[in-house]
Parts: sequence; structure tokens; C-alpha cells
Amino acid sequence: MKAVVWHGVGDIRVDDVPEPKIHEPYDAIVRITSSAICGTDLHFVRGTMPGMKEGRILGHEAVGIVEEVGAGVRNFRPGDRVVVPSTVACGTCSYCRAGYYAQCDNANPGGKRAGTVFFGGPEAAGGLDGLQAEYARIPYAHVGLVPLPDTVDDAQAILLSDIYPTAWFGARLAEIGSGDTVVILGAGPVGQSAIACARLQGAGRIIVVDGVPDRLDLARDQHAETVDFNAEEPVEAVLDLTGGIGVDRVVDAVGVDAQRPARGPAAEALAGQAEEFDRERDEVAPEQRPDGDTWVPGDAPSLAARWAVRMAAKAGTVGTIGVYPPQVEHYPFGEAFMKNLTLRMGNCNHRRYLPRLVSMVASGELDPTPLLTRWAEVADAVEAYRTFDRRESGWTKVALGVDGRGSVAPGLGEAAGTGAATTAGTGQTERR
Repeated sequence: MKAVVWHGVGDIRVDDVPEPKIHEPYDAIVRITSSAICGTDLHFVRGTMPGMKEGRILGHEAVGIVEEVGAGVRNFRPGDRVVVPSTVACGTCSYCRAGYYAQCDNANPGGKRAGTVFFGGPEAAGGLDGLQAEYARIPYAHVGLVPLPDTVDDAQAILLSDIYPTAWFGARLAEIGSGDTVVILGAGPVGQSAIACARLQGAGRIIVVDGVPDRLDLARDQHAETVDFNAEEPVEAVLDLTGGIGVDRVVDAVGVDAQRPARGPAAEALAGQAEEFDRERDEVAPEQRPDGDTWVPGDAPSLAARWAVRMAAKAGTVGTIGVYPPQVEHYPFGEAFMKNLTLRMGNCNHRRYLPRLVSMVASGELDPTPLLTRWAEVADAVEAYRTFDRRESGWTKVALGVDGRGSVAPGLGEAAGTGAATTAGTGQTERR
């Protein structure tokens, strides 16, 4: 079968690989109809998340059709259409039963204290092959698959595999409640999703900080207030917007690959910290193989964390869902301590939130598809990775059409929904 395979930092390819087989009674084989490229996948190619094994199939987002189930899987059968949660969990341990699926005691072969398992990641994260392939083996499939009604198409469901549960989790971590003023750092796929999730959880005002113009435009389509860190100093801008107080809640949807401002007052303010950020980058990504302006690690690993703490009001809450791998050791704890901030963070418990999100999409309460800006054929996956990595205009979230028998053909998102439940609107009204 065809799959997107990691061969080293800066080296991914579309290869022919063996089809997966059932190994355990609770396994299932799923024929993938749609997958997607996530910012987390870029960490492996940029070198900011170590421990990958050569030959690992990438990807942790998928929608597909059940082809085969093990003897222990009683709730699915061949032909069922499903979305795959990005993280893997057994469903029976005390953590899973409490809803902390990302901290399952049994999924990681490294033992109970080994941490989160997800598809297409490093050996420390379970060493599982990923979902950017024609077929995938799903462990603990009785828990690790969520059924899809006919009213939820691939364009909607692929966004529920990872980014919308992660955004929902981030809003929960930040303790967003009725009337809260919220800052979302990062207007990539998870940051865009967090706008809708924050609003659905009661946010009164939502401010989004980023430096990429088309991503800021997409945030404005959802009626968020936007701050361009290449045009103004973002902490000062947020304080101005909040009467000097700061925001009640912060969602950090950036993580370790944060970039310094390229120009403007924020770039000038950070100029004296260039060497410090360079040391951080080299600590985080000791192996780097950039190819021109592609596969370049973020040059300010702690910047989003610093801004998050400074933008928060006293006694506020910061929810961190942007990825910070174990080698990251810099965080402004002193400033957070002196402001009595609550810091909450971690990997999303996807299986906890996914069934509810599927129901919300099916009912029309949520339509995530305006955030899906590009479809690509799996054969074009490497070039799609490169374009997404460079944050080129119009490439905010990229889905891969893997199987022509899926419900959405590759293209430019023509099958996307209206956006009525994201407040983005239909996009059919001419702007004046």
C-alpha cells in the first residue's frame, strides 16, 4: 500500500509498504478514506520532537471504513464508517475510566508511567505506525474508533480526529466560562478551532494572536479580534484591548515551534534576546536539516509561553495545548507564580470529547469545515507537507484524500459546509 513515511529529519517520502495485519483480539484494520497533515507531524520533520524510527508511517488523523476486526471487538463490523481518535487508550484502566485517555496505563509498551500513545509518533509515544496510509491497524479498536452517521461527511469528520478535540480540551484547560475574555495564541488549525470551542464554552471576547495574514483573516471570518505580532507588540496590544488588565483565559496553541516576529515593534523589543532564543532552539532541535525555507525549526521555543503569561490577568488561567516535548526546559514560572496564575497543560484526551463533537456536527450545532482550506492527493503528500510547513497563503489545514471511495474527493474544500455554526457564515456575501 502507499503511505507517507519518515526517513529522517528533513526526509519524508511516499513509499510502498506492507499492509497491516490483525495482531491482537482488540485490533481492527481500517481502510483510510481521508487523512490530514498536522503541525505535530512537522515537528518530526523539523527535528523538534526526537525519537522517531526510520520507516515510521506518519499521521494521526483519519476517517475510514472498517475492513476487519479482531475477535474481541464486539461493537464494530466490516463496513462501518468511523473516525479515529489520534491518541490510543485501552478503555479499562483507572485513567481511561476517569476520562484521562491520554494517560492510559496499558497502551504504551514502555509501562504505566511512559505517557501518551499516538499514531505516527516516536518510540516513546508507543512506536505505532500512523494514519497517512491506505490502511491502518487500530489497537483497542472497541474504544479507539468512533462511529459516524451518514450526515457527517469526511470533510467534517477529519477535523474531529484531532484538532477539534484538542481545541475543545484547550478551552477546558483554560477554564473558559461565561463572559470570559480569552486570548488564543496561534491561528493555525488548532487555534482556529479554538475560536469556535471557546465561544461554545461561553467566551465573551476572543482575541487571536498570530503573524500570518491569511490565518488572521480566517480568524476574523469567525469574528475574533486579531493581533498581528509583525505589526504591533502583542502583549501591549492585548493590554490595550483589555483596559490594561489582561485576559481572563489564555489558550497556547503554538508550542515549541514558535517564531520570532520578523519586523515591527515586537521584533525590535526581542532583538536583545536573539542569542538566548538561538540556544533554546539548538537545545530543542539538536539535529536540524532545513532545506532552504522548509523544515526550519521555530526560532523562539519559549516565546508563546512567555507571551501567554504576560497577557494573562492576575489570577487568570493558561491552557497549553501547543506541543512542548520533554527536552523543553524553559518556562517563565517566576512571573506566573507572582501573578497567581493557574497553569494547565497536556495531551488531549480525544476519546473523551470526540463522541460529543460528532453529535454536535451531526445536529448542526458545529460545522468545522470552513477551516479545511486544502485537499491533496496522497501521491502529492510530500509537496503538501512542504507548502504547509512554509505556512503559505491558503494552507491552514490540509487534508489528504487517500481512497477514491471516500465521501469527499480531493480538491480545494468545495464540499465544506456552510460555517453557520462557527459564526464564519457562508462566505457568499460580497465584502464591501
